[in-house]
Amino acid sequence: MLPPLKTVKAGLRVATEALARELAQARPGNPTPTWNDLQWQLAMATAAAHGVSPLLSQFSRWQHAGWQAFLAEQREHVELRHRRIVSLLQQIDEKACSAGIVVVPLKGSALHAMGLYAPGERPMADIDLLVCEEDAANMSVLLCQLGYEESFKQWKHRAFKPVAGEPCFSLGEHRDTPINIELHTHIQERLPVSTIGITHRIFPRDPKPGLNAYPSLGAMMSHLLLHASGNLCHRSARLIHLNDISLLATRMSAEDWSVLWGERGDESAWWAFPTLQLVDRYYRHAIPDAVLDRTERDCPMWLRTISKRQTLTKLSCSELWLHAVPGLEWSNSFSEAWRYVRRRIRPDAEMIKERADMVRTQAWLQEKSWVTLPQRRRMIMWLTQPIPRMDTLYVVRSALESPALASQH
Repeated sequence: MLPPLKTVKAGLRVATEALARELAQARPGNPTPTWNDLQWQLAMATAAAHGVSPLLSQFSRWQHAGWQAFLAEQREHVELRHRRIVSLLQQIDEKACSAGIVVVPLKGSALHAMGLYAPGERPMADIDLLVCEEDAANMSVLLCQLGYEESFKQWKHRAFKPVAGEPCFSLGEHRDTPINIELHTHIQERLPVSTIGITHRIFPRDPKPGLNAYPSLGAMMSHLLLHASGNLCHRSARLIHLNDISLLATRMSAEDWSVLWGERGDESAWWAFPTLQLVDRYYRHAIPDAVLDRTERDCPMWLRTISKRQTLTKLSCSELWLHAVPGLEWSNSFSEAWRYVRRRIRPDAEMIKERADMVRTQAWLQEKSWVTLPQRRRMIMWLTQPIPRMDTLYVVRSALESPALASQH
């Protein structure tokens, strides 16, 4: 049985902010928190949800045996899974070369390829690949030849899963978890309903069949920021994404940063400011002042003002309660805000299908009546009582039920 949800909510906030400080400072010596058993379990749940357990195994020196054992185990699982991912990427490269398909591995795969992370430091939930529209059908055939099948399709990407293999139900990462693939033909996010697209920045200038790197550090940063902004807008930010951005920023020059504003320097990067502001809150001096100042000027006043008060807890799954209209402040006009609210009240066919696909494919939504309720009833419940996030409760339950997390000092 779960503890009172108010206790869980407070514990997640304490754990999230403590872990963010521990990772951002990246140096030993911080005193071990004087937490009770429940708080340590919530810290493990938080580290797993934010994807930072294996990375913390290097930096956290908190003297708690259960905590250290959990971090070490997570690092081992991530390293073993990383080997499988590298092997799969090599197979994709070989087949794409033979088929004449240009492929760009995105986000985590690219960060590893450029050496920002060593094997075992950063988990990857799946492999993200970008191909041009004309190659999407052939790429789908290629993935099927590698033992994959299409799981679902939405506006953002097509998801593929292995024909063989079952999900592993455990806290955090597991070496045997199937490696899913998300196939993109566009790089875009809805913030919250208007689409921001940067596909033209991501394709290589001189493409070759097989795997290709991002054309520049600025292009990679643009993608990391846009992806993180989409997560912030929908209150699903993760600490590992902030860490990605802070590490990449250390390698960038002023010329690299200029990619945010397009080739001619006249595009608006308003959507980047909330993410950069949040990174700067925890990773001090990682983002150049000039970049913060310019993106702040680009950003609408309402969003800019709210962003300066936000914390990782408020913008992530660590915020236990669901919000009826998350990201409303990202609307650039009253009409856009109204379109968003109307879509939340009366979902269109696309939203209904997306929810059905999630219920069918996500373990943490199985047998949860809340997600299958009619939208009108869901809205009434939102307005009359706090509704906990199903993904958060799933990871909290996993931490509380795991026999490996017995408290030890």
